Amino acid sequence: MFSRIRDDIAAVKERDPAATSSVSVLLNYPGLHAIWTHRLTHRLQSAGHVGFARWLSQVARFFTGVEIHPGATLGDRFFIDHGMGVVIGETTTIGKDVTLYQGVTLGGTGKETGKRHPTIEDCVVVGVGATVLGNIVIGRGSKVGGGAVVVNDVPPNCTVVGVPGRVVVREGRRLETIDLHHEDLPDPVVEMFRCMQRRIDRLEARLARGEDAAAERPTRPAEQQPADETTCDIGG
Repeated sequence: MFSRIRDDIAAVKERDPAATSSVSVLLNYPGLHAIWTHRLTHRLQSAGHVGFARWLSQVARFFTGVEIHPGATLGDRFFIDHGMGVVIGETTTIGKDVTLYQGVTLGGTGKETGKRHPTIEDCVVVGVGATVLGNIVIGRGSKVGGGAVVVNDVPPNCTVVGVPGRVVVREGRRLETIDLHHEDLPDPVVEMFRCMQRRIDRLEARLARGEDAAAERPTRPAEQQPADETTCDIGG
């Protein structure tokens, strides 16, 4: 238990420059408090104390602003930054070294039974206000941009932006470290408009060159037939 607590504190200090000391992390990080409470509620639910576990998770929600269902499975070194408004559903599975920012929802859709919440693989970062819905998988090393709504599987090492979420593969390379820069993600809609603008610029340039060439071309004068000069000798 104490080893996991040390790992949790080290993860916070690694990913948040505002974490100046271990004491500060212990006292001032509600996301961490919510995770620690969840470990207790998860054990209680696994032991059959479902009602008490659910009540205790609501107490933790009141004090931390983070709602984690006792049935969710959380991996090692999981970090919730700031935490307010985070919701993690009952059948959610979260891998190792995952980072969530405030306002994230890992929820279900409809009234399905069984596995109905997302699976978040290792080293994933989910940005501010993002929503991940349904029994889908967010692949290892991927990033979900702030405000995105993801309803389909995401391959490893990708970024997801927009509503609904659109995937942009990041150079096809594997990310060996946790990349927390979720504020500067490519937007495929903007890129599409930029591509269209570049094409329009090229077409306008070609049209302008054609008009200039037509203006510079001299007009051909009408051909004049020279009069035949004939010498008439009159007289004898």
